[in-house]
Amino acid sequence: MATLGLSAAEREAVEAFRRDVVEPSMTQLVIVDFWAEWCGPCKQLGPVIEKVAADYASRGVKLVKIDVDKDKFIAAQFRVQSIPTVYALFQGQPVADLTNARTESQLSRMLDQLLAQLPVQPGDADPMAADIEQFVAMGQAMLAEGDAQRALSVFEQVAEMAPDHIPAIAGHAQALLHLGRVDEAEALLAAVPADKAKDAALAQVRAGVTLAREASPVADLAGLARQVEAAPEDLEKRYELAGGLMAIGDRDGAVDQLLASIAQDRAWNGGAARDRLLKLFAAVGLEDPWVAAQRRRLSAVLFT
Repeated sequence: MATLGLSAAEREAVEAFRRDVVEPSMTQLVIVDFWAEWCGPCKQLGPVIEKVAADYASRGVKLVKIDVDKDKFIAAQFRVQSIPTVYALFQGQPVADLTNARTESQLSRMLDQLLAQLPVQPGDADPMAADIEQFVAMGQAMLAEGDAQRALSVFEQVAEMAPDHIPAIAGHAQALLHLGRVDEAEALLAAVPADKAKDAALAQVRAGVTLAREASPVADLAGLARQVEAAPEDLEKRYELAGGLMAIGDRDGAVDQLLASIAQDRAWNGGAARDRLLKLFAAVGLEDPWVAAQRRRLSAVLFT
């Protein structure tokens, strides 16, 4: 891009583009994602592009995101008329329009085709990135073992090294949640940039925060359980008992109470028992084997 006759801001934009996109594209395949904060589809596509680009980094793929509101001049040079618009550049030239690739598999397939045709040099492995992944895996293992305090310490260290690492943020928030520090977990999630906030791991923790807000501790849980046993048709008390069980981490007991309520009257209180059950599933993780088993139990209740 010629800079003659440009304003100081436009020259600065051109220089940044040359530094961040053109020069790396001499050896790498650079994905340029034109997006904006107000663009809903951009926010849906962004995490997909970021994940695939990270997966392909070792093969010489780099991602550069350009906010069309902040870099209007660059967007105009590429004649961007709608967003999201995504191009792949190599040696300073657009080599593919990736805009229509909306899933990981579609984008991966297009990148595989480009990398098979172009002399892209593999990227260098990032030693710190490997360390971060190792720490995140360690923290997640500690959470799985129920040692939330040690997991929190690990994720706090990762936050110092890579404050924008989404799996680490999710683990950090999850550890806070396990320790009952719900407000801190919620604040941590709220600070995530909007274009990354829809990540599945963050959504899972967010569901856990919502559930924690709803699951109130019960002073006399055993007494409440006896009341429910004596009056099983009292769905209000059964719902309260489920919340109390969730508050102490007894998810199996909570599911039993919620399923019993649904079996009696699935429409009670606007389907509150089913809604709480689905929130519990989301908080645990929809891919978790435990959730799969409980979903089968729910289906059996709903379709019998």
